[in-house]
Amino acid sequence: MTATADHPTTVQPASPALAFAPRVPEDDPVFALHRGGKIATAVTSPLETRDDLSLAYTPGVARVCTAIAEAPVLAEDYTWRGNLVAVVTDGTAVLGLGDIGPAAALPVMEGKAALFKRFAGVDAVPICLDCTGVDEIVETVARLAPSFGGINLEDISAPRCFEIETRLQELLDIPVFHDDQHGTAIVALAALENAARLTGRQLGDLRAVVSGAGASGIAVTRILLSAGIGDIAVGDTKGIIHAGRDNLTPVKAAIAAETNRAGLTGSITEALAGADVFIGLSSGSVPEEAVATMAPDSIIFAMANPDPEIHPDVAHKYAKIVATGRSDFPNQINNVLAFPAVFRGALDVRATRVTPGMKLAAARALADVIADELAPDHIIPSPFDPRVAPAVAAAVAAAARADGVARR
Repeated sequence: MTATADHPTTVQPASPALAFAPRVPEDDPVFALHRGGKIATAVTSPLETRDDLSLAYTPGVARVCTAIAEAPVLAEDYTWRGNLVAVVTDGTAVLGLGDIGPAAALPVMEGKAALFKRFAGVDAVPICLDCTGVDEIVETVARLAPSFGGINLEDISAPRCFEIETRLQELLDIPVFHDDQHGTAIVALAALENAARLTGRQLGDLRAVVSGAGASGIAVTRILLSAGIGDIAVGDTKGIIHAGRDNLTPVKAAIAAETNRAGLTGSITEALAGADVFIGLSSGSVPEEAVATMAPDSIIFAMANPDPEIHPDVAHKYAKIVATGRSDFPNQINNVLAFPAVFRGALDVRATRVTPGMKLAAARALADVIADELAPDHIIPSPFDPRVAPAVAAAVAAAARADGVARR
């Protein structure tokens, strides 16, 4: 730029983030894998000749644009929107890392997008937002939505995540799915149904204790209630949630009204006495003496990462079946078993939302994949089982039609 009296030449200081490039261990295979990111776009149409260019871009593209302008539903079939999901986060509740911000959350969102493609053929784009206000997030995502066939919310802290999901689903006519809630819930229900089968019981025979009243704890509780759990009590850092407790958030007050028919109060460890099921979705720990008070043939899902609330070595002393959130122990409760196939099924029928019925159908289809192969260390399929995605997607699509939210 040439300097003038009105526009003197100035030199902007280098951005601190760019001026200092920290060293990373390049011999570390994790950093080597992440260099340049884990995903990229690909061209699906030929672009080798002038005729190709005239069809894919101008002038041919104008005919498609005009058709979509006249009938917007055509965008589902004549753009990538019909197979495209936005993976949206604000970086406030990244699994195991907490509030690390949008830039630091991007590798996780890239990974999520890669899993969508690998396991269900769904294209996904990571969107990391530099805002945390509920109104800001809702407005931003709603304005981005015309480019996408679905919205996968990820790693947004509670209780904001509940309101964000609800408001977006009210505003948009495409599926909005908070995976930290519903992906976890679907897989947990599938695993618990198989664990009950293996021990000769049904869900209605079980009394469960859930440790953690955040996004996943609330969602797991709600799906278990929908599936017919016998009784369930939810605890947080202040103990068991019940209607008589002071200062409950609206979400916890609603859960108090729907759960804890036994009228339990006090601590989570006290509630475990005689319980059939423990489901851990918190960062706390449970003492061994409390685990020892659980009912015979108990079921323990200690899902905190990286440190389960109850170490599997301790859990196996008392429980018939043990599951964790870790890949280095059997029976990993892994969300990848749910979210890619849920969106596959929803997108295939152009669903306007993901209903409770679709989530229940996903869980039951997932459980049924290995119904004839059950063992104490095999109550949930492997993410690499090729039967999972087709079975879950088909069940989700059928449930969407039954619930009246499918558009094809």
